[in-house]
Amino acid sequence: MPDTKKFIENLSGAGKSIGVLTSGGDAQGMNAAVRAVVRMGIYVGAKVYFVHEGYQGMVDGGDNIKEATWESVSSMLQVGGTVIGSARCKDFRTHEGRLRAALNLVQRGITNLCVIGGDGSLTGANLFREEWSGLLDELVQSGQISEEAAQTHSALHIVGMVGSIDNDFCGTDMTIGTDSALHRIIEVVDAIMTTAQSHQRTFVLEVMGRHCGYLALVSALACGADWVLIPEMPPKDGWEEQMCHKLSENRADKKRLNIIIVAEGAIDQNNKPITTELIKDLVVRCLGFDTRVTILGHVQRGGTPSAFDRILASRMGVEAVLALLEASPGTPACVVSLCGNQAVRLPLMECVQMTQEVQKAMDEKRFEEAVKLRGRSFENNLNTYKLLSHRKIDAELPPSSFNVAVLNVGAPAAGMNAAVRSAVRVGITEGHTMFAVNDGFEGFYKGQIKEIKWGDVGGWTGQGGSLLGTKRTLPAKHIDKIAEQMKIHNINALLVIGGFETCDRIKQSASGTKRRVFIIETMGGYCGYLATVGGLAAGADAAYIYEEPFDIRDLQSNVEHLTEKMKTSIQRGLVLRNENSSENYTTDFIYQLYSEEGKGVFDCRKNVLGHMQQGGAPSPFDRNFGTKIAAKAMQWISKKLKEFYREGRVFANSEDSACLLGMRRRALVFQPVVQLKDETDFVHRIPKEQWWLRLRPLMKILAKYKTSYDVSDSGQLEHIVRLRAKDISSI
Repeated sequence: MPDTKKFIENLSGAGKSIGVLTSGGDAQGMNAAVRAVVRMGIYVGAKVYFVHEGYQGMVDGGDNIKEATWESVSSMLQVGGTVIGSARCKDFRTHEGRLRAALNLVQRGITNLCVIGGDGSLTGANLFREEWSGLLDELVQSGQISEEAAQTHSALHIVGMVGSIDNDFCGTDMTIGTDSALHRIIEVVDAIMTTAQSHQRTFVLEVMGRHCGYLALVSALACGADWVLIPEMPPKDGWEEQMCHKLSENRADKKRLNIIIVAEGAIDQNNKPITTELIKDLVVRCLGFDTRVTILGHVQRGGTPSAFDRILASRMGVEAVLALLEASPGTPACVVSLCGNQAVRLPLMECVQMTQEVQKAMDEKRFEEAVKLRGRSFENNLNTYKLLSHRKIDAELPPSSFNVAVLNVGAPAAGMNAAVRSAVRVGITEGHTMFAVNDGFEGFYKGQIKEIKWGDVGGWTGQGGSLLGTKRTLPAKHIDKIAEQMKIHNINALLVIGGFETCDRIKQSASGTKRRVFIIETMGGYCGYLATVGGLAAGADAAYIYEEPFDIRDLQSNVEHLTEKMKTSIQRGLVLRNENSSENYTTDFIYQLYSEEGKGVFDCRKNVLGHMQQGGAPSPFDRNFGTKIAAKAMQWISKKLKEFYREGRVFANSEDSACLLGMRRRALVFQPVVQLKDETDFVHRIPKEQWWLRLRPLMKILAKYKTSYDVSDSGQLEHIVRLRAKDISSI
């Protein structure tokens, strides 16, 4: 970006009007996207209009198109569905309907549209853009608008965001609503598993997704389902016998339940539908198992959006406004997508055409190609599920004389058990003998080590905490004893899973007649990730962290902001503080300051969340991520063991003998631990560079740290644009 300052000046939204609408099926997180568009639009000086009831509201006009205010999107963030409404619109599919819609937009000066919906909704928006000049000509000829109005509004700019629980849109790693739908599915599966185990039942669950098997595949991976059926990879001929054999084997191993997950669009190799009733009848007929069917249906669309969906939608909404401000006449429609952990823009119709290619490949029985077209993430999920779900007989296992131990270290974290399960099963598949170490390094030197088998980790994916047990004990003082235990058990490799050694309900409780501000302390040590991302997801007014020093002037500014905010119709506020953000500005100090300054306007409450943040069942993301990262780690260990064994090397102290596996950009990356030394602040136990800090300006803008964008003081917006330009160039 050659001239950032000039570029920022050109982003002024003064004189521009933006319309935002939701269309098609609702998805959790749509409201967060609407909120972000409204607040970012107002921040840069544009007028933003709600278009109620989707395209139908655009065609009907009148009160369906209303100007939005900053306060009108307050409390939308945590609400499911779409507050501004969505409707199927036959009128917009006609030329006459689009002509009426164009008139309604021109009358309000709207030439920028942000459309949140599925591929059909976005395709309709692009057609509208392509017809725009012709529609205006017709309106001029009929005398409904003047030639001057037609010239002033000569170009219509379209930016799309995909709101769909199906995650069936090519070009984005995740669509708005998918993560929340996975939460609903896993909640149901967890509940069903307890009753299934009690009665030794088989449950067949149908999940949504139309012709996309993403929800079925990831939920199967996250709950350790016995069998999954998806449209992209139909089972091979004879699958009925194979499935029944596997279910029977699991029961023989004293597993008291079976879970089969079916995507609603599941088909066989001949494109014939595979229904839940067909599977139930098959299991009852062949095995005689007590079998029940559960069709989740629209419960997957309901409920509050997950933190991931709120953050994703907020980031996409901000990016959508920037895209509209940068658009010039002739700019093609784009869609804001998630690429790794970045919000990027892609040509809308290219993504639509690629999405349509997936369905075409399935129709033509090119199933392997369909899987690849779904993207690398989908393919990796499928490969990991195959790896973990099928237990090979001993004769099929590769020969190996290696012993590998798995242990948890540090504080417990949701997803640890999913990672252990994955590591154990992949290790066994590789032919290794797997050992479990209880209570971390403390248990290691005490000899709390035993062999762990395939069936021992069944059902671990949904369990919170650490079933192996974990301690913060470091190995340094006990190296000799640990070495002795490794010799006794002939352990060749170690897989260590560990660390560096609920704001919604609170906000809702503040809703009522009293104006109330909550001061919340989060965990994280010196790392402000939880406070920052939690603040963005919950719509916090401020989040204090160690990485971004603050002083009394910042506190005063935030108190004044909240005081002014509480004089409007808004009745609640939220302030987060990372536990080690400041030695002197403690949670008690901030609570007392806000209480004193807010007298007569609002009252305060404080809450220290503490260790409840480590408890509970793991989320679908943590189960999935833990499963995949441990599988990758175990495959790496196997590869290294074989390499070093062939070469006859002793590698305990070599650079590549100890690696950290983590997610960077869009891939799981191994990095030698010794190389991390220069990148780590060991005193505060945090990385020296943290990607999430780029979310801070976005959080502040959406929290109304400044009333509006000012070219003379454009630090927040400039920071977002600079970071975005840097991120896109490095993907």
